[in-house]
Amino acid sequence: MHLVPLPALTDNYIWLLHDDEGNAIVVDPGETAVVEQALAVRKLQLRAILLTHHHPDHIGGVAGLLARHAVPVYAPVDERIVETTMPVHDGDAIKLAAPDIRLEVIAIPGHTLSHVAYAGGGLLLCGDTLFSLGCGRLFEGTPAQMLASLDRLATLPKQTMVCGGHEYTAANGRFARTVEPDNAALQARLKEVAELRAHGRPTLPVSLGSELACNPFLRVDSAEVADWCQRQHGVGRNRVARFAALRGAKDVFRG
Repeated sequence: MHLVPLPALTDNYIWLLHDDEGNAIVVDPGETAVVEQALAVRKLQLRAILLTHHHPDHIGGVAGLLARHAVPVYAPVDERIVETTMPVHDGDAIKLAAPDIRLEVIAIPGHTLSHVAYAGGGLLLCGDTLFSLGCGRLFEGTPAQMLASLDRLATLPKQTMVCGGHEYTAANGRFARTVEPDNAALQARLKEVAELRAHGRPTLPVSLGSELACNPFLRVDSAEVADWCQRQHGVGRNRVARFAALRGAKDVFRG
């Protein structure tokens, strides 16, 4: 299986997965033309579309793709996603024959209430819930919901490759550095990110193990993050309050 991040819109990634026989699926196609070009260049046949949530920058290209490809559309149950043909629920398993892959559906409310992730084949396709060095804004869910969702993702194998929906890593890293300035793993990741972006390369996918070592939103139980929350916001004991303080601080961060 080959994984290709397709840059789209301003800073989105559409994830393309394909095998050596020319069978492909796309995740969160916010643009039609980007996907069509990738399929044509690689001589691929689209077999399925997977969606993580309803936001236009993740589903905007679906109608255009369906006009040319008669494929199933897997998506969470949400009336705002009108092109859905295969509604999915937490714990469902999607088994495709071509390309040959099995993906587990994980409900991860927070960014939106119906948000899901797809995990399998060593990949985590997580939309706008988990980014490298950050997490999604809480447009619909609560801090407790988002933290519980991140807790679920954090239990996946550390070698799982995180495929988030946006190229936010450098900006997220500037905030993460204010929380844990002495985190050696974070410093190493920031150096790697700077080199990748200097050469126009994506910072994703990234291993979950790296994120567990660097991402403050996965590290609310670490002493360093707890100390920062206590110093900055007086919320050292309650982990949901710590997460809420982190997310609130990131929302207004302009570094």
